Amino acid sequence: MTTPDRSALGPVSLISILSCIYDLSIGVVLLAGRDWLARTFGVPSPQPPIFVELNAVFLIAVGIGYLLPYAKPESYRGYLWVMGPLLKGGGALAFVADHYAHASPRAFLLFAASDAAVALLTLWALLATRNPLRRTGGGSTGRAESRQP
Repeated sequence: MTTPDRSALGPVSLISILSCIYDLSIGVVLLAGRDWLARTFGVPSPQPPIFVELNAVFLIAVGIGYLLPYAKPESYRGYLWVMGPLLKGGGALAFVADHYAHASPRAFLLFAASDAAVALLTLWALLATRNPLRRTGGGSTGRAESRQP
């Protein structure tokens, strides 16, 4: 992986590395400390353990994926849209809905709050650094043109 251009370390790269650390940390804790985490939140350890292990592997993979927009922010903005506002925003809503629909522990709302915060920071970084030329197609008229000689 290439080292990012230090002059380009703006909001998109910063939220990418923050999200990388966030997801890797939670993934490692789920994988290595499943029972400790269950005790901390006062819930039974999930059975079968594969459910937690798969979620941990997923979070670790997503976390590693954040290295792409960290290194090349303009090339991997789509990854941030999907994993930030969509995935983390959806995760926050799912935690809140589960709390009210299935009476999950109140402490789980900490995950809702942290996911929502990362989703909103990602949304802000993406909107604050958008390129107006990219949205209009770089000056294109938006019409299909024939390339006949």
